[in-house]
This record gives sequence, C-alpha cells and structure tokens, in this order.
Amino acid sequence: MAELKYLSGFGNEFSSEDLRCPGALPEGQNNPQVCPYGLYAEQLSGSAFTCPRSSNKRSWLYRILPSVRHKPFQAYEQKHLTHNWDEVEPDPNQMRWKPFVVGEKTQDFVDGLYTLCGAGEPKSRNGIAIHIYTCNVSMIDRCLYNSDGDFLIVPQQGKLLILTEFGKILVEPNEICVIQQGMRFSVEVFGHSRGYILEVFGVHFELPDLGPIGANGLANPRDFLTPVAWYEDRRVAGGYTVINKYQGKLFSAKQDFSPYNVVAWHGNYAPYKYNLDNFMVVNCVAFDHADPSIFTVLTAKSLRPGVAIADFVIFPPRWGVADHTFRPPYYHRNCMSEFMGLIKGHYEAKEEGFQPGGGSLHSAMTPHGPDTDCFEKASAAKLVPERVAEGTMAFMFESSLSMAVTRWGLETCSRLDKEYYRCWESLRSHFTPSQRSKH
Repeated sequence: MAELKYLSGFGNEFSSEDLRCPGALPEGQNNPQVCPYGLYAEQLSGSAFTCPRSSNKRSWLYRILPSVRHKPFQAYEQKHLTHNWDEVEPDPNQMRWKPFVVGEKTQDFVDGLYTLCGAGEPKSRNGIAIHIYTCNVSMIDRCLYNSDGDFLIVPQQGKLLILTEFGKILVEPNEICVIQQGMRFSVEVFGHSRGYILEVFGVHFELPDLGPIGANGLANPRDFLTPVAWYEDRRVAGGYTVINKYQGKLFSAKQDFSPYNVVAWHGNYAPYKYNLDNFMVVNCVAFDHADPSIFTVLTAKSLRPGVAIADFVIFPPRWGVADHTFRPPYYHRNCMSEFMGLIKGHYEAKEEGFQPGGGSLHSAMTPHGPDTDCFEKASAAKLVPERVAEGTMAFMFESSLSMAVTRWGLETCSRLDKEYYRCWESLRSHFTPSQRSKH
C-alpha cells in the first residue's frame, strides 16, 4: 500500500485537491456558475448556519456527481445495532466483558456493529451509544454515513483502511479515528478485526480546555491528521449501496457510481485520526492521585459548563513518582458513567480478568476500584520512581448520562463475566483503632 498523506491540525481551515486535477478548487468563491473540470459544488454542514464562528463547521466538496443522485431509501436489516434502551430492566451492578468474539461468519463493518450500551436518543440530538465492531471482510461497493452523530472509532485488533469523501485514512490499533456526522465512509480490513465505537448525538468532539496547564499538553492539535483529497470516477453496474443510519435505524439506497468522487474540498469539517502515543501526559509529581480528567484526549461538551456528554480518556505509559501515596486508581463512586476498554497490555488496577478486546462498565454511583491483589501490593510497595502501564493502553468513555445496557450486552453476546464482583470479595479490614498508621 502506498504511503498515505495527511494534513496536520485540529479543526483547521483545510483545502485539498487531488494531484490529478490541479486547480480543481474554485478561486475566490465557493459556488461558481460553472466549477473547474465541470464538477458539482456541494456543501456539507456540521453545524447550524448561524453558530458562532468558533463553532461553525462546514466544508465545500467539488465532486463528479452530487450526493443527491440516488434511488429512494429502503429499510435495511437492523441486526444488533439499536438505540432501544428499554430492552431489559436496569442493572446497576459492576459489569465486565470478556474479549468480544470475532466469529468466522462473514460480515463487514456495517453488519458487524453491536450496540453495548447508551443513553438519550438521536431524534432530540442528545445522547451517546457505545458499540463494538467485529468484522472479517471489507465493505465492497457499500458505504455508510451517520445522520445521527459522530463515530469515534478505536481499533483494537486489525488495522482499518477507511475510505471517505475527503480521502483515505489508515487507522491501526493504538490510533483513533473520528468520522463526523453525515460523512460517507467504507471500511477495508486485512483479516479479523475488532474495536470499540463511541457515538455522540448533537455535538462534535473537541479538544479539552487546558486551564492552568497552559498552552501546551495533552493531545496537541498538530498531531491530528486529516486526509488529502482522493477520488475515483467509477461506475458500478450492479449498483452501489449507500447505507444511512437515521434516527437509530438503518436504511439503504442504490446509486450507480462511487460516492468517493470528490476531486477537491476545503473547509473545517472533515474526518481525522490521532495516534495515542503522541499524548503528552500530565501527572502528579508530589503526592496524591490526580483525577483521570488529566488524561482526556477529546471531549463532547454538554450545555452545562464543565460537564461532558462524553469524554474520551486514555491511560498511557507514564512515570509514577508520588510520595506517601496509594498510586493506583482510588476507590470511587462517580456521578458519571465509566466504560473502559483495553487496546493492549494489562490495566494497572486489575491485571487479571480485564483483557484486550473486552470491557467494563461502572454505572453512575456504582462503587469500583482496585481489586484485592492490587490494593495489597500497592499498599506495601516501596515508593520509588517507576514506569506505569508500560506496553499498555487502556481507555475510558466517560459520560454524564446514565447508560442502559442492551440485551445483546447482557445476554446475547455471552461475554458478560458474572463473577466480576468476586475480585473485591477478599478485601479485608485493616482497621486498628488502637494504632494510627504512619507514613
């Protein structure tokens, strides 16, 4: 595969032309009477026209044929993709899933989407969903676009070549990709593939504010990569299938040409990827355990200041140097919901049971924290500078919404670890009322 090229930056005003058609971007205007090369001008809006300039999202695409040329949409088989949060009764227990199975049944990315949990709903444009994808074949003459919201894709097994209207993106495990609302894309795979998806309705992901951290740190804007323009002028005799996720349902329509016919584009609304190794970690250098919000890569803000509909947080390799401190994550009851996944390695608070390709959900106000083995070891450990999470990448989808688990997540997938609670069963009392422990 030829090395792909990208544009650097987050939310920039980009412009790109396929090198085969120099000068394809109109000069001095967006919508000339006749576009260069006889192209059609089409605007893709990611925000209302009247949003403040700082949050206004749109791009102009110059394409061989416009997106509007397709047959009527028909219902498409839903399978395990859902936004029905009332399938089963609520369950506040701590949940952990064994690695999700990539089966031998032939299925591509669309047919391999499985909704695990979520809250809210797309009609009111407020909410989230967490999906698992497992697939073993590429999408051939098929594309997907999401009318409901943005997909943040986290590959865990197998790299993905994602074709978009804006160009090609190669995403490998330990990288993420964001495909924003309305953008058409296809996923090519190179064998058995598995990963996680965070979907948000009504808002877009943005970089978290840095506050007193200052101008630099966490995920730096220059490390986000957006594809350069690439097109194919290909007619499809048997029909090209366009799949639309709309109001939580799937629909398909036929057209006789490839949707990847954008010769040039410009704007600030585009797909992008990010390598998690580029995250600049901020951590405690004196005492106590900083809150995991310092590891936020991207946030999807709610209308309440400081409260996110969803945060994407990672736990990357770093130094642990805190003195007089229990260094692993503390025991916690949180007003937020926390879904965790593991891309590779062993998570520090639970080295056994929490495996790559699996996950855990600690719902709002459900207690959680280190297992017995972790607590005992960390309480007696000699506190010297040490590398933490070396060779590991765990992540968290954290949300202010109280998420419901689907029937597939609780029953059908058969991956729920019903013995998870036992990892805390052997925690014992160390209370000594007659003696106060010293540091």
